[in-house]
Amino acid sequence: MTGPWYRRLRELPLALRVLYLAMFVNRAGMFVFPLLAVYLVKGKHLGADQAGVLLSVGSTGLLVGSLLAGPLCLRWGCRWTLVGALLLNAAGYLGLAVADGGPWIYPAILFAALVGMGVFGPASNTLIADLAPPEQRAYAFTLSYMFNNLGMGVGPLLGGVAAAVSFSLMFAVNIAASLVVAGLLLLWVPVDRPASAGAAGVAGAGIGTQRPEKVGYRSLGHRHLWLLLGASFFYVVPLIGLEYSVPLAVTTSLNASTAYIGVVYTINSVVIVGFGLQVEKFIVRHSTRTLLLAAGALWSAGLVLPVVAFSLAALLLCTVIWTLGEIIVSVVVPAYIADQADERRVPGFMAVNGFVLGLARLVVPAGLGVLWSARGHAPVFGVLLAAPILGMAAFALLRLPHPSRQPEESDHDRDQVPASRGADPDHLVQRGAGPAGRVAADAAPGHQGADH
Repeated sequence: MTGPWYRRLRELPLALRVLYLAMFVNRAGMFVFPLLAVYLVKGKHLGADQAGVLLSVGSTGLLVGSLLAGPLCLRWGCRWTLVGALLLNAAGYLGLAVADGGPWIYPAILFAALVGMGVFGPASNTLIADLAPPEQRAYAFTLSYMFNNLGMGVGPLLGGVAAAVSFSLMFAVNIAASLVVAGLLLLWVPVDRPASAGAAGVAGAGIGTQRPEKVGYRSLGHRHLWLLLGASFFYVVPLIGLEYSVPLAVTTSLNASTAYIGVVYTINSVVIVGFGLQVEKFIVRHSTRTLLLAAGALWSAGLVLPVVAFSLAALLLCTVIWTLGEIIVSVVVPAYIADQADERRVPGFMAVNGFVLGLARLVVPAGLGVLWSARGHAPVFGVLLAAPILGMAAFALLRLPHPSRQPEESDHDRDQVPASRGADPDHLVQRGAGPAGRVAADAAPGHQGADH
């Protein structure tokens, strides 16, 4: 599907457009999380080391929330799961704002708040997989990533201003944002019947409707999905590792101003928003394996700069390069799940995808911290460079569904599906496949392939 981005946006279901607005508001309002250390130290007078331990313990809620998202979507449906996650997050932050007890009450309340945060991402991806027409999935997931990052760009600014006035205002704005988002979802996102109750959802909404049998599903089951999600950990390692190492590198190894930390995040957001739709055009033209290898190559090309020429300029330039790889992975992986997983298992695999990110947030900073303390910054950036190289090797060996295993088609399906023009084993000839299994023939005139 081609045309200006705003026209393509209008062609998406209304509920999806509302979801993007909700994502932006929710992400912009989630500035409490990065400011919690400041709140505990200055607002509750805890030591910096004590605050760090409490935040690490509380952050396990992200992992639990990611794993709960799948079963909750199946039991309650996506809309009520999202609303419940927002309300739990708001209640947790309200508890942090008013709590006045021993130090260990804070990680317990934070755990509850972050369970809600952990549920929201996988449930949102599941809803996009249900609502977006298959030929628009690349575009739908790209917009999701862009709106989330727009919110992340606005959020820290709002949070800093609110916290400068008072911590109470900081929590109040965050809670209000969660309630506004919950209201938007209740008003505009259709009720999807839980998958356990059967098929069907709201007529025409695409929620819970039966998708075509996935090519290769009978022969490979879901093993290739588990392997793909496991291999994606190697691409998450540098993302989380840079969040930890860049601030330290700028302020200690390079002795530069902390303002440059903000410049790195600004570059990242500008590249995502400015080039996201251009990257999507690349995504819809290539197979999943090609895309994942390209993402690894971009990660590696970016990270080699601070390894061979460690400097502030190298850090800033490398951010432009690896961010392009970040966009590809962040769009391709959830779309592959939507295309390849059995309908009832899409929520579970979206949850596992969120769990991989949460797991990296727990183990990567700790491991890099030990390495940095013992050997300095050089081996840390070496590990970050090695991770995507290992990921590329894993994706190169990964067995993906082959079009020769396509199930029998009905006469109607045969009339509707264009014949394959290529022999790429990563391509599918069945209409509706996204970047995970690319439609191998041109569709109607002007159509450039499946929109991921």
